[in-house]
Amino acid sequence: MKQAEDFLRSKLADRQQTGNYRTLKPESGLTDFCSNDYLGFAHSPALKQSIATEVENHPLSLNGSAGSRLLSGNIQYAEELEKQIADWHQSEAGLLFNSGYDANLGLLSSLAQRGDTIILDELVHASIIDGARLSYANRYSFKHNDLESLESKLKLAKGTCYVVIESVYSMDGDTPPLLEILNLTEKYDAALIVDEAHAVGLYPKGIVCELALQQRIFARLVTFGKALGSHGAIILGSANLRSYLVNFARPFIYTTAAPFHQLAAIKMAYELLSVSDDSIISLKNNIRLFKQLVQLSDDFPLIESDSAIQCILFGSNQLAREAANQLQINGLDIRPILSPTVATGTERIRICLHNFNTENELTLLADTLKNLTRLHAR
Repeated sequence: MKQAEDFLRSKLADRQQTGNYRTLKPESGLTDFCSNDYLGFAHSPALKQSIATEVENHPLSLNGSAGSRLLSGNIQYAEELEKQIADWHQSEAGLLFNSGYDANLGLLSSLAQRGDTIILDELVHASIIDGARLSYANRYSFKHNDLESLESKLKLAKGTCYVVIESVYSMDGDTPPLLEILNLTEKYDAALIVDEAHAVGLYPKGIVCELALQQRIFARLVTFGKALGSHGAIILGSANLRSYLVNFARPFIYTTAAPFHQLAAIKMAYELLSVSDDSIISLKNNIRLFKQLVQLSDDFPLIESDSAIQCILFGSNQLAREAANQLQINGLDIRPILSPTVATGTERIRICLHNFNTENELTLLADTLKNLTRLHAR
């Protein structure tokens, strides 16, 4: 036991020494420029009331599911919800998972077999990387959004090939050349998987549907804990894919199913999304206003993004942490993103914009950013 504790102390001391030691922080009461609640659903009294009403309308529902879906935890409500969500995203079928992490882990670890190939954009989410690692497939990464780099890896692929990208990248906020990537994967008979976690909301059905590419994509992931303000995720694809995951995806098979309350929250969030055109317009206006207000030097560039995620590079853990601290002192909840979460030299602050952020809050944010980048540039 002493040896194990010594190991823990040593690893934690290393993190503290390199300046990337993590701690948990409770809610701050600061102006929210940090959360993924892009449309304000997590804060919505109307959504909270509709969830409560939906639960009351099903008085026989259980507090917990009491088992995995393959044993005692499946209910008709869950299957109907999967069908409704699949229809919304114009997919043949869908399978619910308890989180986006579980969904990516289940999909990628079960799909690719020994002798197959998984090719990932180098900036995909950790859940995608971990899912690929758990498979027995050959794995490659390609340079971010780089078609030449992707094609060079496709030429090396063996067996069945799966290419995995995000439609909005969680740490950069940018969007890939989706159509061009799809054309390339089809050229090499590779199956394209698109994680839409940060796209749904700004785009109600996701970017894949926005571009009318849904019939050509092998699988999509949509999460409910971001713009939809609830929790969980769904893998969208063919009926065969759904059946395959039910039979082979271990994070689905061997976990307790989501409780009824969570399912009701997801259903009501989609109902709210269907009447949220004004909220989406407000979010788009705030993104546009932020980009107009923020004019930074070349020393601290704003990553090109049209999404709700806007990032400013500071190039070191220390500078990113100092910038975030100054913003928090000014009442703005913005957090630093440090290495090793992002590559060394690309440390940043990550700003999440919402439909509920006011013009005054955005102006304060822009003014504070200008002042602190001037100070750091000296």
